[in-house]
Amino acid sequence: MLDLKFVRANPHVIIDALASRGGKISLDSFLAFEKERREILARVEEMKAKRNTVSKQIGKMKQANQDASDIMEEMRNLGDTIAALDERLRQVETSLEESLLAIPNIPNKEVPIGIDDSANVEIRRWGEIPQFDFQPLNHWDIGENLDILDFVRGSKISGARFTVYKKYGARLERALVNFYLNEHTSRGYTEIFPPFMVNSTSMRGTGQLPKFKEDMFHIEGTDYYLIPTAEVPLTNLFGGEVLDASDLPIYFVAYSACFRAEAGAAGRDTRGLIRQHQFNKVELVKFVFPENSYQELEKLTADAEHVLQQLELPYRVVCLSTGDLGFSSAKTYDLEVWMAGAGGYREISSCSNFEDFQARRANIRFRREQGSKPEYLHTLNGSGVAIGRTVAAILENYQQADGSVKVPKVLIPYMGCEVIK
Repeated sequence: MLDLKFVRANPHVIIDALASRGGKISLDSFLAFEKERREILARVEEMKAKRNTVSKQIGKMKQANQDASDIMEEMRNLGDTIAALDERLRQVETSLEESLLAIPNIPNKEVPIGIDDSANVEIRRWGEIPQFDFQPLNHWDIGENLDILDFVRGSKISGARFTVYKKYGARLERALVNFYLNEHTSRGYTEIFPPFMVNSTSMRGTGQLPKFKEDMFHIEGTDYYLIPTAEVPLTNLFGGEVLDASDLPIYFVAYSACFRAEAGAAGRDTRGLIRQHQFNKVELVKFVFPENSYQELEKLTADAEHVLQQLELPYRVVCLSTGDLGFSSAKTYDLEVWMAGAGGYREISSCSNFEDFQARRANIRFRREQGSKPEYLHTLNGSGVAIGRTVAAILENYQQADGSVKVPKVLIPYMGCEVIK
């Protein structure tokens, strides 16, 4: 959430920021409520001043034994009008807050301007793209041929976009979870195992609600939502709290299952593991000093890159444009892994700096020294990384001519084999 005072004082900045994001969201609703709020305040202030003046007049009239009944009746009516305006003011301020919750973050000045992903800027590449002397297959064909992925039974027991992992497929998924957690905890992250359901307050705190309600799985009859990412429970661990400066920075890593309705993704990636309703992911979350948050973003991105380098999976890093930026993010790097079967790069991690946007929504602050005024800290998160997409990348990039798949060297101790046959 943006600073209400800043939005009131700088509406032109917000309007320009929304335009740079593609112009899909307007500030009109906020400005209309803000105008009404100011008008109500001016009217109420004028009426209360009049009531104070007349009240003194009534007192003098009573002291002089003059009839003040008409004026007193007028003041009672004025009091009713003030009460009605005060109630309307409360409604308008609630609507203002709801409008504010619908406004996305302001992109950082370094973010490239563009209306969609065509304006994303490639920052760097790592690794050699594998070359094959045969036609490489897509991961779904490899998985079915090896009998380690069962899309048909996944669809039967749940529906479209669900998969059953079997045999070495299940072991590969588990191996990656453990490998990622071990790597990140060795680099300073504290492991958390969070709930997979959270309440609406937590969803609102990280920006999923109210805007993305249709993308969430809601448990009917409850205030619970299945988490779309471990970012939600991890960030909200400190919701409503004031931390000490000595506590910062805080680095968390967590494995979780993730659940997404993918309401806006009809027809995209309907085959394979790329876009599932349920998938596994290891997530990285940081709570940092505001002045250090962009240095922390570079380090966070490097940590996500580290595990891909260990797996020897070629990838590239792109900086998302304003039009492709997530709702809560001020700046995002996407890591895109090479998929040999698809013959292109696909996103496997997003690393974002939210600045104080989430901290304001979740009311997470810190105090620099004892007795000082609390400040909003900055939050960051990144996939460290998506498990299913890693499985897909390993199957496609490590496939052999005989249909088998080599196991990346760092995973052999976890897998107990060198080749999946």
